Amino acid sequence: MTRVLVVDDDPAIVRALVINLRARQYEVDSAEDGAGALRAAAARHPDVVVLDLGLPDTDGVDVIRRLRAWSRVPILVLSARHASGEKVQALDAGADDYVTKPFGMDELLARLRAAVRRAEPADGGDVVVETEAFTVDLAAKKVHRDGRDVRLTPTEWHLLEALVRAGGRLVGQRQLLREVWGPSYGTETNYLRVYMAQLRRKLEADPSRPRHLITEPGMGYRFEK
Repeated sequence: MTRVLVVDDDPAIVRALVINLRARQYEVDSAEDGAGALRAAAARHPDVVVLDLGLPDTDGVDVIRRLRAWSRVPILVLSARHASGEKVQALDAGADDYVTKPFGMDELLARLRAAVRRAEPADGGDVVVETEAFTVDLAAKKVHRDGRDVRLTPTEWHLLEALVRAGGRLVGQRQLLREVWGPSYGTETNYLRVYMAQLRRKLEADPSRPRHLITEPGMGYRFEK
C-alpha cells in the first residue's frame, strides 16, 4: 500500500484527506507542524508527502528544503498561497507539484497518483534487480532468495533500497544515515555497521566475504550486482 504523509494545521482538511485516502486503500499518517512532519517522514518513510506551506512553527518551504537534504520522496504542496512567486519558490526548493486551496478532491488525488508514478523506476529493468544470490523487487518492496521471500525489517529494506537505487555508485555514510534514519542523524555510523551485518546475513552467500553489499572503508557503501 502507498503511504501518504499529510501535513496541515487545519484539522478539517486533515480529516477530509485521511477519510478520502483511506477509502482508496492508502495508508495515511499526519502531522500538524513542520517539526512533526520531519519526525514522521524519518520514522514512517512515506511514499508521498502532501504539505501545507502555512505551518504554525515554520514555513513549509523550509520543510521542503530540509526533506530534500536527505529524501527523494515526492512532495505535493497544498496551499492557500496563490502568488506565482511563492509557487516558484516551493517548486525550486524541491516540491513536485502545487495545488491551491480551495481544491477539488478528485484533482488532488489525481495529482497525488501522478507524483507517485513519477517517482517509480522508469523501466522494468530498474524495477527488478537480480544478483546471483538474491532478487530485489523495488516496486513490490520485496526481496527473494532461493525461491522464497526474505523477511526484512523496515529499516533493513530502506537501507537496501537506498543502495540498490544508487546503481553501483558509492553512497556516503552521512547520506545513508540521513536517508534511512532521518535528517538529525549523521554520525551514528555504528547503526550502519549493525544493519549492514544483518542484511549480509540474510542475503549474502558468505556474509564474511560480501559480493553485493560492499563497504568502502571510511567512506560509505556500494551495491554491486
